[in-house]
Amino acid sequence: MDYARLTDGAADAVADALAGKVRGIAVATSGSTGEPSEVLVSGDALRASARATADSLGAEGHWLLALPIDRIAGAMVVVRSRVASTALTGVGPGPFTADAFAAAADRLPADGPRFTSLVPTQLRRVLDSPHGADALTSFTAVLVGGAALGHEPPANVVRTYGLTETAGGCVYNGVPIGDTVVRVGDDGRIRIAGPSLADAYRPERPDAWVEDDDGRWLVTSDLGEWAGDGRLRVLGRVDDLITTGGFKVNPRTVERAIDTQAWVKECAVVGVPNAEWGATVVAFVVPTALNQMRKLHELRSALEPVVARHKLPRELVVVEALPRLASGKVNYPALRSLAASLERNTP
Repeated sequence: MDYARLTDGAADAVADALAGKVRGIAVATSGSTGEPSEVLVSGDALRASARATADSLGAEGHWLLALPIDRIAGAMVVVRSRVASTALTGVGPGPFTADAFAAAADRLPADGPRFTSLVPTQLRRVLDSPHGADALTSFTAVLVGGAALGHEPPANVVRTYGLTETAGGCVYNGVPIGDTVVRVGDDGRIRIAGPSLADAYRPERPDAWVEDDDGRWLVTSDLGEWAGDGRLRVLGRVDDLITTGGFKVNPRTVERAIDTQAWVKECAVVGVPNAEWGATVVAFVVPTALNQMRKLHELRSALEPVVARHKLPRELVVVEALPRLASGKVNYPALRSLAASLERNTP
């Protein structure tokens, strides 16, 4: 049996995969880097992921769909509802707004647990609206993945990590769910095994998988480490590492430090080529308000106690919003292009 493409009709593809009419679903993925391909995810993997989510959240419940279902995050919302035979309500067509989210929450049954899945941009929009923020409190859990969240989210938000290749989120709040097993290799790359793992790529990418006595592993392009409390901390992508002055800089660690500044609403850090340093660290910042903006030297001074000097931004670009992909992730290639086009000013 073949795999049904989500792009040819996502709802039918999911239904056919769960009913056994096809082997699974084919999910188009281009990500933020690399050539477009398809990830082939079996119906068994979809069900395993749904069961692991229910076990991790402590219950099955009704789901609000706020994500496109031709991507794995949205498709898995549909899968979880179908596997549990619970209600599924969508926000409807058109741009996502806090009001649309709140209206959809009102339509969702109030009996029993209620869940939803959002990307960070959607979460910020909801929290910026009193009506949306109030609706958010009615959910037992809100799964949020795809990018760093910035400031501390509400208590019912569950930070998720996963890929299309793992049928969506497989690590919740730093803890692998279900039978998922996570390792961090000597090279710092995150490796994942478990029943929700995809069957293959189309076209195939044999370098993405390794097998040993413990099973079959996906070798991701993400860097990670185990925190002191035993939780997985995702540090960013291998390709995003910045080499400046002979030092390796992980931009996600710099982003987390910048996010702690009260005047910062959200940020992104990239490296751009530099003849003297190899690359320079550039910080893009969306301020909480225009009158809260800071200068580069002020940001560097604030970060110096917690960030090594070679990691400090050498340029600060204040923007109204960060460019994003359709998935809600920050469009880092676009930011690198923008940074490269700006006049260089280094301290």
